[in-house]
Amino acid sequence: MNKSDKNIDRRKFLRSSALVGAFLGITGANAFGKGNVEKTVERIGERRPSYGKSVINLKVDPIQQVKVAFIGVGNRGAGHVERMTALHPKAVITAICDIRDSYAQKSVDFAKSKGQNPKKYSGTEDAWKEMVKQDNIDLVIICTPWGLHVPMCVYAMQQGKHVATEVPAAYTVEDCWKLVDTAEETQRNCMMLENVCYGDEELTILNMASQGFFGTLTHGEAAYIHDLRESMFSKTGYYNQWRIRHHVRYDGNLYPTHGLGPVAQYMGINRGDRFGHLVSMSSLEAGLSEYAKTVEPDNEFYNYSAFKHGDMNTSLIQTYKGRSIMVQHDTGSPRVYTRINALMGTKAYHEGYPSRLSINGKHDWLTEEEKAEYFEKYKHPIWNQLKNQIAANGGHGGMDFVMFYRLIDCFNQGHYLDQDVYDAADWSVVTPLSGISIQMGNSAVKFPDFTRGKWKEERELGIMANV
Repeated sequence: MNKSDKNIDRRKFLRSSALVGAFLGITGANAFGKGNVEKTVERIGERRPSYGKSVINLKVDPIQQVKVAFIGVGNRGAGHVERMTALHPKAVITAICDIRDSYAQKSVDFAKSKGQNPKKYSGTEDAWKEMVKQDNIDLVIICTPWGLHVPMCVYAMQQGKHVATEVPAAYTVEDCWKLVDTAEETQRNCMMLENVCYGDEELTILNMASQGFFGTLTHGEAAYIHDLRESMFSKTGYYNQWRIRHHVRYDGNLYPTHGLGPVAQYMGINRGDRFGHLVSMSSLEAGLSEYAKTVEPDNEFYNYSAFKHGDMNTSLIQTYKGRSIMVQHDTGSPRVYTRINALMGTKAYHEGYPSRLSINGKHDWLTEEEKAEYFEKYKHPIWNQLKNQIAANGGHGGMDFVMFYRLIDCFNQGHYLDQDVYDAADWSVVTPLSGISIQMGNSAVKFPDFTRGKWKEERELGIMANV
């Protein structure tokens, strides 16, 4: 190898080191100390000491009326405010914050039209801190850009508040640990708002898996494949076009939890099994750079061609029980929306989009009529229980309303939540681990054990135990 080749390899190594450091959550020229990147990555899977008590199945005293505050009421948050007002008197909105006063005022006005009187916080980047210090808040719901989720969750828990954050909960390894450590230190709930876990199809499959319909579970497939090019490039779609900026900085699975969350619940992840290691790779990037040529010339990303994120990211996870899970991410191609939602066992197989089912002894998919009989038999009871309220309040076909109903009802009843901080960390950490795997030449990367060994204890999901 000549001197020029060595210099190129050195530059590539330094770039990889910086990106690995970013995914880990370490920065600076001396991020890896006297060791090297490989040794640092190897330590990801090492057990860490706990500075608090486990919050697995954390219960708090019943809260007759949950006092709720919102941070971020843009497109997603404003819809959540609407659904939360439908849960009165089980919950009441006491405060609303958005850096944009007009957005905050719009949600405040809506809540007032429904007989509630939240206080508005707005105008500065730290207005949310003033809000979460107030005593009239039990639960803070965070619907801000991804990079703000962790600092907001951590600060709110430190003020004694329970938190529920939009997905993903975090996108560095260290930030995942911050959520876990803070929840354990403060004994506060930190739930990720993974609404897909509450879909009618997903809860039906969960019920079937829990009752042994699929036999021994061996493999699952999950995805977030959604053409978001128009909204990502739009100057009004995402605040400050924050979502597309992640495609500029990172390669990996930027948004794993919608597909992965339900599959993880089917397989009892952190409830008798856990994610072991991951391998990830991405295709070349073409979709966003070609679309960039078609947007208006005054768009910041007009004719931009330096996106790091490949058009399709595919990651493979193996669990400690030997199961495999494929997770894909693609938001820059014309593919039709899918989360795949596939589950394979020794007795049956399901695949979504469209929903199809096969069982032992059949060499083709069941007919729609045959599948409907099974789905009706195993339909999760909450969808029948809330039928009229779901129809009235909706949200992604009803899953959003069911999610908030369950969240508030668990606090009302003093039950543990359906998702905990360990789920939030495990499902979210796929983003940095996939990025690290790519930077390390598609190497296997171990998952941290956020439960510190407690994943081995089989336990029932709240949505299956306390309905």
